[in-house]
Amino acid sequence: MSVFAKVVESGSISAAAESLNLSKSVVSQHLKVLEDELGVGLLKRTTRRQTLTPAGKDFFEKCQQMNQLATQAWDNARESQITPKGHIHITAPHALMGTIVAPAVGKLVAQYPEIQPTLSANDQRVDLLQSGIDLAVRVGESPTSNLKQRRIGQFRDVLCCAPHFKIEKNTAFEKCLYVANGWQKQKIIHHFERISQNTAIPESVLTMFSATRFTDSIHTALALIESGAGVGIVPEFLFREGAKKGTLKSAMVGYQLPQVTVYAMHAFNQTPPLLVKLCSDAIEEVLQQQS
Repeated sequence: MSVFAKVVESGSISAAAESLNLSKSVVSQHLKVLEDELGVGLLKRTTRRQTLTPAGKDFFEKCQQMNQLATQAWDNARESQITPKGHIHITAPHALMGTIVAPAVGKLVAQYPEIQPTLSANDQRVDLLQSGIDLAVRVGESPTSNLKQRRIGQFRDVLCCAPHFKIEKNTAFEKCLYVANGWQKQKIIHHFERISQNTAIPESVLTMFSATRFTDSIHTALALIESGAGVGIVPEFLFREGAKKGTLKSAMVGYQLPQVTVYAMHAFNQTPPLLVKLCSDAIEEVLQQQS
């Protein structure tokens, strides 16, 4: 159809062939195949001139409209890779959304007001395609093979409690009341490594807890921990804030948990759209600053 439109616009097969960088025979073959498929002649051609048949005139008008739409779509797609704008749906765990993702995306929106973000906090691993999600920020790799994954940072969780929370000396540490996040199960195992220079304490400690308080978000868990309802883990950047305010203290002084890795994931087959890349980079930058 595009070849036919170019022949009409150029005035001849020769001119169209030159414009399209094709041979005259190839252009002629395109026209023949098109007319055969339609079952109607589109052009009347002589050695000196060509004219449109009535069917050809109507078909040409539709081809022009199609080409205009295609050109507009092409230009819009190229512009979207130059100027960030449009809708983007991002999901992340509650622990990362408010402190990392939202501030990062907020800075981008302030810089590029035409960006229209939808932010969904969710500790569950939802299907990106079915949920219409453009970018997912997750802790740990995804087993889904069709997702493109990029490591964007790391952080540690800290086992902590309120300063007034008492851990009885004669009671096993694992008997402490435990506040669980939504993604944790009832039986919880933590493996700690020593960071203290005190060699009198073990190099590593394995603890096993049975959760007795359950929440569906990190913010609810944090509120319970700060109120003295038990011990629990929170990301180190949230722990630092609580420690600074005097609402949290470490429950395992001299030890630390292993780092966990954060990934940015999308389901685009090729290079992701500019908006996805910009948001991913912005989130990575804020995460690096907080770690």
